[in-house]
Amino acid sequence: MRRVGFLLIVLALAAGCDDDNPNGPSTGGGIVFTATLSPANEVPPIAGPEATGRGFALITFNVPRDNSGAVSGSGTVTFEIQTTGFPDGTQALMAHIHPGATGVNGGVLVNTTLSAADPINMGPGTVTRTLTADISQVNATNITANPGAFYFNVHSRNNGGGVMRGQLVRQ
Repeated sequence: MRRVGFLLIVLALAAGCDDDNPNGPSTGGGIVFTATLSPANEVPPIAGPEATGRGFALITFNVPRDNSGAVSGSGTVTFEIQTTGFPDGTQALMAHIHPGATGVNGGVLVNTTLSAADPINMGPGTVTRTLTADISQVNATNITANPGAFYFNVHSRNNGGGVMRGQLVRQ
């Protein structure tokens, strides 16, 4: 039931975002992605107690765009990460956007700045992080045109390579 409520919020946010028309002028606006996160999507898939966890990410790039709709300047990126089903005490140490199709691992493209020094509890709930976006990476990788070639994942103490992962979907 909580997930349905969160998805309704996602849809409302996507509907309320600024002009996202790549064929017309735009002074800015949210470019919104989602990812359904699962330990089974990690490469290799996660086994053990943390395999019961699940998550959902809402990622919004708030950036100016030129007349063609291309990102044209600095902005922010907001990560909203919802987790559930992890054992008590499970902490997220890192979370990133990576290039990589389903089943393929890639290097870090956009970092949430989450760190082992500032972990989050992965109990039921939502965590939000907003930071300055590295727009050069967004343009260079063409993430907006081909989001399925990118994934978001979260790393835990027990699964440093990633505990849950999901491919990006543009909203």
